[in-house]
Amino acid sequence: MTERMRVAVLAGGPSAEHEVSLQSAQAVLHALPRDLYEPVAVIIDRQGRWPVELRRDSADVVFPALHGPFGEDGVVQGHLETLGIPYVGCGVLASAVAMNKVAMRRAFLAEDIPVTPHVWFTEHEWRTTTDYWALVKSLDWPMYVKPATMGSSIGISRVTSMAELRAGVELALAHDRVVIVEQGVTAREIICGVLGGYDTPDASAPGELIVPGEWLDYEAKYLSQAEISTIPAVLPERVAEDVRELALRAFRAIGGYGLSRVDFLYEEDTGRLYVLEINTMPGFTSRSVYARAWAASGVPYPDLLRRLIDLAFARSGS
Repeated sequence: MTERMRVAVLAGGPSAEHEVSLQSAQAVLHALPRDLYEPVAVIIDRQGRWPVELRRDSADVVFPALHGPFGEDGVVQGHLETLGIPYVGCGVLASAVAMNKVAMRRAFLAEDIPVTPHVWFTEHEWRTTTDYWALVKSLDWPMYVKPATMGSSIGISRVTSMAELRAGVELALAHDRVVIVEQGVTAREIICGVLGGYDTPDASAPGELIVPGEWLDYEAKYLSQAEISTIPAVLPERVAEDVRELALRAFRAIGGYGLSRVDFLYEEDTGRLYVLEINTMPGFTSRSVYARAWAASGVPYPDLLRRLIDLAFARSGS
């Protein structure tokens, strides 16, 4: 019998997305084919403490099922690089750029990838201004206020007045010292998965997020049992192809590797597509839209895991 590869699945961590990470990791642990892999759960606590010390001889490959700062922003990826252990997903630079909504948009704009109008400012700028409106006056209501480095809709507010703007900024500043404010648009929310290496990644069939209210918040994404997506999305063929092409361009713009989920806004009235963001370690349960998009594209969940692990070894030359 061929010796199974030991896969260390990282979960938890000090991010506000700790609980989401546990869900992703549990799904990965359950679905890894046991004839090929020996999965080992490594649960990092909320203070960032590891239960074991990873070493090259204790794990053949690492699957960092971590979301948000610490796990998705290049910190853990850099640690794994120093250990010389192959790992699933984007490297240090791509992870850091994608986690920061300001740096991400700079990368997109440099590559002529369409993004919604936006502004950003630091906590110091917010605390010292005497004119809050001056910071956002280039935008119209409604606006979306977000911490620069957070995912899973944590710390985000939809605002339609100065009073709501002030409250939304305070909420965002509880998670980050930099805030980004985006122009709201009336649009459908489309997603597309990317899978592959640096040179020839593939894009999945697009999916559509079902927004039960004015926007898809944390509770709707992770706590509700209601269906939150339609996969594949019902789109004109030209639009679906544009989504896939822009997803690949966004992936290349950040230097992506392994996997990412690219989120879009599609204005049906104008036909415009905006790239909202790219997630280098999206939610990873079999119910998550990334996995479902690839299942609809002919790659079932266990095969998706195997391909990602193969990519990790390919990058490391193992």
